[in-house]
Formats: sequence, C-alpha cells, structure tokens
Amino acid sequence: MDVIPAIDLLEGHCVRLYQGDYDRSQVFSENPADVAKQWVDEGATRLHIVDLDGAKAGKVVNLRAIEAIAHAVSVPIEIGGGLRDRTSVQQVFNLGIQWAILGTIAVEQPQLVQELCQEFPEQIIIGIDARNGRVATRGWLETSEVLATQLAIQMQELGAAAIIYTDIHRDGTLTGPNLEALRELAAAISIPIIASGGVSSLTDLLSLLALEPQGVSGVIVGRALYTGDILLKEALRAIGPGRIQDIPPNLGFSSFA
Repeated sequence: MDVIPAIDLLEGHCVRLYQGDYDRSQVFSENPADVAKQWVDEGATRLHIVDLDGAKAGKVVNLRAIEAIAHAVSVPIEIGGGLRDRTSVQQVFNLGIQWAILGTIAVEQPQLVQELCQEFPEQIIIGIDARNGRVATRGWLETSEVLATQLAIQMQELGAAAIIYTDIHRDGTLTGPNLEALRELAAAISIPIIASGGVSSLTDLLSLLALEPQGVSGVIVGRALYTGDILLKEALRAIGPGRIQDIPPNLGFSSFA
C-alpha cells in the first residue's frame, strides 16, 4: 500500500488545516520544496499536493510553489485544488505533474471530467471529499446533495483512474480513518481508492491494510507526519513495499541457499 505524504499549500507555505477550516491553519514550513525533498529522502515514492488557495479561487494559485516542488523531486506527484477547466489541468501537467485531482467539477461538470479522462487517460483522479456522506465542493466551503458512493460510481464509468476519499470531519484531527465509509466505497467500485483524513498512528495504517484486498491501494498522511506521531520510514516498513509482515522469518536456514 502506498503511503503518500501530503503537502498543503496556503499562501506559498506548507500548512495543515483542521477539518478543512481555513481559519484553523498551522504553518509547518515556509519552503514546501524542502518538505517535499525531506519526504522523498525518507522513502516516499509519491507525493500529494493540495493548492488550498486554488480550491477557494477556482484556479491554480500556488503555481510557483508547485513548480519548485516538481523541480526538487523525481517521484510522481498528484495535485488538486482549483483544477476546474482544461487549461488548469494542462497547466499542471506541463510542470511534470503525473496526476490531476478533480473535485468540484466532478459534481458540477461531469461531461468535462469525461473529456479530460479521454484526453489524459490514467492521469485523472477524482477527489471525493465527504461531510456526513455527502460530497463537499469549492474548497469544502459548500456541501452538495450528492452521495459520495454515487459520485464514485459515476466517475468510474467516465474513466477516472482512481478515487481519493477524504472524510472532512476527520481531516487534520488525528482521530483515525473512516473505515466503514471506505469499506462501503470499495464495495461499490473497482478502481483504486486512496484513503485520506484522520490517520494518526501506525495502528490506523495497519487497520487500512485490511482493506487493501478490497481496493484501497494507498493512504495520504498529513498532520501525523508533521507532528511526528507517524514516522514515514516506520509507516513504509509497516504497510509499504517489503513491509514487515511480508518478510519471511529467519529460521536459521534458507531454501534458496
């Protein structure tokens, strides 16, 4: 299972929000590119970036910081926040970004999502941010009547490469992921699901590992990495490639010798 460090950008800084509240942000670094390099140095094979200003403005805002991150690391990057037209999507792909995460337009302009999935196959991820099971849009400032599971099914049919599911009430709270919602989502679709929100410990990561056979292929970790509640190297050893439980016990002999 992929362990994907999150880098949330607000006014060019690396921050974390509490339950998506812009007024409850905490700055962790004024140099997001340095943060990106740190996570890659510690073993990250993929990064998750959110342009929080872009999510509010409806267009990419932190372009300079995004470009700096893309130039600083060589691992694949997924990015979301303010990608609401083809121009914005092409803009981030031109920087070398691997995946564009679409949220608001998945609800408001599904036809555009379908066109983008056809134009950029396997590069469009749908970010489903849910509040009490219903999809929130426009930087989590509005809540629609659309059910998260219904939207996931629709987006799979339109050609989305994967779904990132975030439980807003748990995001930034370190209260653990919403396993029940993830299990329900995994039962409804066959494309990969990346879990996000609330991860606070190695125990939370191991609980998600039980959902891997159902299609939960990765987990985004934010605040817990920045506070030190989770060490990335330990997380990778717990659930990443070559995880501890996949290493055969040393019985004093080897059948391969």
